[in-house]
Amino acid sequence: MLLAIDIGNSNVVCGLSDNNHWTEQFRIHTVANKTADEYEVIYRTLLSSRNIKLEQVDKIVVSSVVPSLILPIREMIKKLFGKEPLVIGPELYPKLNIGIKNPYEIGTDLVANAVAAHNKYKGNCIVVDFGTALTFTAIKADGNLLGVSIAPGLKTAMASLSQNTAKLPNVDIAVPPSCIGKNTTHALQAGIVMGYKGLVEYLVKEIKSELEGDTRVIATGGLSKVMLPVIDSFDHHEPDLTLDGLKIIGNQFYK
Repeated sequence: MLLAIDIGNSNVVCGLSDNNHWTEQFRIHTVANKTADEYEVIYRTLLSSRNIKLEQVDKIVVSSVVPSLILPIREMIKKLFGKEPLVIGPELYPKLNIGIKNPYEIGTDLVANAVAAHNKYKGNCIVVDFGTALTFTAIKADGNLLGVSIAPGLKTAMASLSQNTAKLPNVDIAVPPSCIGKNTTHALQAGIVMGYKGLVEYLVKEIKSELEGDTRVIATGGLSKVMLPVIDSFDHHEPDLTLDGLKIIGNQFYK
């Protein structure tokens, strides 16, 4: 059984894969100052509640965009499972079927997305990941990861408005009834959700023109489900794309 751990800025998402299929998934809030002992208690409890025995897990793959959590998570894994995890990083990239021009700058989650997209769809791809940051990853048909565009994520933009204004609340990200808000909540949702519709559709159009040729556009990330009904650019919705990429990388390196 393979355990994939995707440490993001907002959440740590974990998946258990058996015979190449996800059997369990769980997520916890990212807390950068937790110790290895605290994470050990959390993971032991989560696995036990799902009747997963520690000895069933023989492959562990970790991606982190929070550098301070790599060491405690690595220590937790060694204590709990008695093995060293495969931690995704620049030293592994030359062995992957992708090309990266700036390996020390790109997030490991975006690399996992690129690996999964290239593995599934082969041709030109744009992965739009709706996370704490909104990212657009461009992958050529030969697997070359050309680069990334980054904007604030929807929740990040909403939180910034709330924190930097006196009267605007932090409201849920949801599709508004119209683009003209009749109250504060709907006004914020119209500006963020419908504004990001325009942002995504325009950037996808421009990136497609730079990639040249047929290009598949893949939506992923926590808020992708909210945005799917209002954005016309997507060919596929892959909510587990990052975990899928970690699984592909793990299976490649654990052979």
